[in-house]
Amino acid sequence: MTTGVVTIIGAGLAGSEAAWQIAERGIAVRLYEMRPGVSTKAHTTGNFAELVCSNSFRGAALSNAVGLLKEELRLSGSVIMQAADEARVPAGGALAVDRDVFSALVTDRIRSHPRIEVIEEEVTQIPEPSLENPVIIATGPLTSRPLTEAIETLTGEQSLAFFDAISPILFAESIDMDKVFRQSRYGKGGTDDYLNVALDKEQYYWFIDAVQQAEKYTGNIAVETDSLDKLRPFEGCMPIEDMIERGPETLRYGPFKPRGLVDPNTDQEPYAVLQLRQDDKEATLWSMVGMQTRMKRADQERIFTALPGLEQADFVRYGSVHRNTFINSPECLDASLAFTSKPGLFFAGQITGVEGYVESTAGGLVAGINAARMVQGAPGVHFPADTAIGSLIHYVSHPERKEFQPMNVSFGLMSSYAAFPKKLNGRRLSKADRRIQVSQKALDSIESFMSSECLRLNQ
Repeated sequence: MTTGVVTIIGAGLAGSEAAWQIAERGIAVRLYEMRPGVSTKAHTTGNFAELVCSNSFRGAALSNAVGLLKEELRLSGSVIMQAADEARVPAGGALAVDRDVFSALVTDRIRSHPRIEVIEEEVTQIPEPSLENPVIIATGPLTSRPLTEAIETLTGEQSLAFFDAISPILFAESIDMDKVFRQSRYGKGGTDDYLNVALDKEQYYWFIDAVQQAEKYTGNIAVETDSLDKLRPFEGCMPIEDMIERGPETLRYGPFKPRGLVDPNTDQEPYAVLQLRQDDKEATLWSMVGMQTRMKRADQERIFTALPGLEQADFVRYGSVHRNTFINSPECLDASLAFTSKPGLFFAGQITGVEGYVESTAGGLVAGINAARMVQGAPGVHFPADTAIGSLIHYVSHPERKEFQPMNVSFGLMSSYAAFPKKLNGRRLSKADRRIQVSQKALDSIESFMSSECLRLNQ
């Protein structure tokens, strides 16, 4: 009979997933979460797996790497993906959720599991792990300062850092629906899943100038010793003001891209488009897609309410910026996410240098499975490198990787391990079709791996 207990620090996406994977394998879990007693600069509740940035889990199609990653997680029995699918709201070709419903579902399932003990307490030192009683650190990018210092002592170097930003959210009733139009880009998903604010050339360049002149937060946002002007932004969630610094047209090729949208008032593609995405199941809240910002609140309100249809916009949440911390994983983790110089210790989630909700979940799943196997006296497993999960974990654990930076999942990570066919039955494949072929093979690989290693949960 297995008598070991796995200690997990942090009940975010990775920690919650790890706890579920372990408990469902018959092993006791002691899950520490400091919220709501001790909060962070970005969290607002004490719920588990709270989504502090976007409500989107990004693309859902198998022609998209994150879409493949989600499907691999579903096949692996992910509790996070179960909750996300149940909390889904319309978002075209993406998977977006009602963030409150989602975190409530995860919280209820974790708290009600008979083998998971939840302890609401801040952990300031790393518990001593062993092979019988492993420890998983899944505290995310907003790890508290005392625990960050303990991790820095363990790794022998200062943790790495970058700054991350979030977008504003508006009340639906404050949006002038006569001035915006409903449409999804290229008609994907529901054809009217997004609200679109069309901008002409003059309005677009006014917006660019206004953002450039706005007062911005530049320091002492999250940690007293850090200044944002000394930290780099994360490329996948870059504040709009930092995008604009790269050139005035940058937004038109990014979040303001008009491609695939036709304004019904003109029957033409607008010069630029700001999209709003549904943020809750009742459609009472809408988030501003790609408008993560470090402008001060007064300037956010002044600039955004000058856009057509948003003149009376009522902000539920303003955009903001916070510091993210991660470790130099390739120097200290193996492909099971075990800390190489301290047996029984694992890291999971964004603190390992993966970026994104689904990527963090994948790390929790891998660490959870391997911690459970350690308690059972079984060897650790490495997910196949020709899968999205395997290629992502390989990225954060490859010892030869230099100048390590946070990374979202991508087909680029898989390109060294998976063949991208150019033809099928004599027919030349499009880029999307080639990716779908790779995705199908990756799903077969996950199916085989989960079965051969006896990793599949009873579902």
